[in-house]
Amino acid sequence: MPSAEKIAELPDLAELMHEPAAATVARFEIRYSRFLDPKGNALRPLPDFAADRAELVALYRAMVLARALDAKAVALQRTGRLGTFPSALGQEAVAVGIAAAMRKDDVFLPSFREHGAQLWRGVSPVELFLFWGGDERGSDFAVAREDFPICVPVGTHAPHAVGVALALKLRREQRIAVCAFGDGATSKGDVAEALNIAGVWRLPLVFVINNNRWAISVPVTEQTAAETLAQKAIAAGIDGEQVDGNDVIAVCEAVARAAGKARRGGGPHLIEALTYRLSDHTTADDARRYRSDSEVSPHWSEDPITRLRNHLVGRGLWAKADEERLLAEISADVDKAAETYLATPPQRPETIFDFTYETLPKDLAEQRRAALDSVQE
Repeated sequence: MPSAEKIAELPDLAELMHEPAAATVARFEIRYSRFLDPKGNALRPLPDFAADRAELVALYRAMVLARALDAKAVALQRTGRLGTFPSALGQEAVAVGIAAAMRKDDVFLPSFREHGAQLWRGVSPVELFLFWGGDERGSDFAVAREDFPICVPVGTHAPHAVGVALALKLRREQRIAVCAFGDGATSKGDVAEALNIAGVWRLPLVFVINNNRWAISVPVTEQTAAETLAQKAIAAGIDGEQVDGNDVIAVCEAVARAAGKARRGGGPHLIEALTYRLSDHTTADDARRYRSDSEVSPHWSEDPITRLRNHLVGRGLWAKADEERLLAEISADVDKAAETYLATPPQRPETIFDFTYETLPKDLAEQRRAALDSVQE
């Protein structure tokens, strides 16, 4: 093998071939879109659905409901009546925008902060309270039967979304899968593999990154050197874009456009929704240990609910009486759901053994009998 000095003396291969040392073989770009500024002013012509008051009010109501459920869940957890809960405070536009752009028969694969989307798609507040209270009956959705349950492990549902989308494609169904996850999930191999094979197979699948800038205590800047997370789609041969995740109109428009393309056979799409996590990561976290209040405070001005309310008021589509009526209605609904959840009798202890094996192993069968005996005593 030649020495390092000899290698350094070798002529440049490009010169021998009489070609430039480097040639551009491809170019890519990531586009960013939004319709409303933080004060609710329209920055450009709105999509057609935003001309309909009923459509905008539905989006607004869904975000207010998500926040009300969020606040109730945190209160229940703080008083020992609910398990660890991940707040979506300030991120409601991402989840609601996703769900509003989907068809009823599409399949949604959520992470763990998308209760706004789940509520829109028919999952009840009672079911969500049950799940976060440790009762898996909360995952047995009465309405959204084919949607996947909440996924707490980070990014592991992305390959599942590929499987769903492949099944839809093989069946030649005009349906799509939509998979939502956070910025932290983009640092996982599960997501990279899912993006790769979705691109290879051109699946009817839309990925949405809820980029709230924090993966628990790790900011995006310490997760990746990439300028955007959307560009991670490029290596997989997928279109990627950014959208203002605090503008529900922008999120809905982007997801609807990507869904339409996927439904027509145009392949998968990746949307990075830029938002901010105003709360702790979960009720088991104390974000003050790794970020200051002065860092968080400016992001309150980007609140998606205030933004859409200002837009509605500015167009004469919403008044104080409308707001008071909506808040009273949602507060009553959430309180009733919490009461129903708290009054739900727990499952019997032996049920922990009943949904894992077709035939229960001998040692677990003995434990099940013991559990039964303890109840009967």
